Amino acid sequence: MDGNGRWARKHGLPRSAGHQRGIKRIKEIVKSASELGIKILTLFAFSTENWQRPKREVDMLMRAFLNFLEKDISELNKNNICFRVIGRGKPLSEELLNKIRQAESLTSSNSGLTVVLALNYGGRTEIVDAAARLFESIQKGAYEISQVSEETFSRFLYAPDLPSPDLLIRTSGELRLSNFLLWQLAYTELYFTKKYWPDFTEDDLIKAIVEYQKRERRFGRVC
Repeated sequence: MDGNGRWARKHGLPRSAGHQRGIKRIKEIVKSASELGIKILTLFAFSTENWQRPKREVDMLMRAFLNFLEKDISELNKNNICFRVIGRGKPLSEELLNKIRQAESLTSSNSGLTVVLALNYGGRTEIVDAAARLFESIQKGAYEISQVSEETFSRFLYAPDLPSPDLLIRTSGELRLSNFLLWQLAYTELYFTKKYWPDFTEDDLIKAIVEYQKRERRFGRVC
């Protein structure tokens, strides 16, 4: 979800206005994804690199996440949506971490759309954390080195029960992954749009899905 700040600048508004508009767009796209029958929607909300942004902006985003968890989770729960978060806990505040745990617990038994929020997330960080946990398991005797495979390694990712994404949509015209789900995106179809995230509508989501449906996925095989 890229381009909140540039959207705000384009409209002569502060960056905070762009983020607020972006949060509103999240709610709309989540609703659309649920109605379209999408099973899992993962949203890259805040990266491990985003801490380098101005403190005022970071603080505003953290407050926005708290407000979302306090005000909107009950609506997600009412709509049978399961909510999850992936990423490192530290240095998120204990208040935010508690709200995350409460939201995940409240919606854990829901069977509709699963919304995964990547918060304080980095693809390289996830791989490093998975490697550390795997090494710890080997030290404890749970695995032998000869047993390590891609499948084994995947068990130590932040959400090992979730499948790799079928489609990645990146807004704002940037043509890169920006450290997102590096392990999981090995065979994911990529879709780029020049629209800033605050302008990305349900029609744009449908357009991306239709484009995806036209593609032939071979996963290294000859078809």
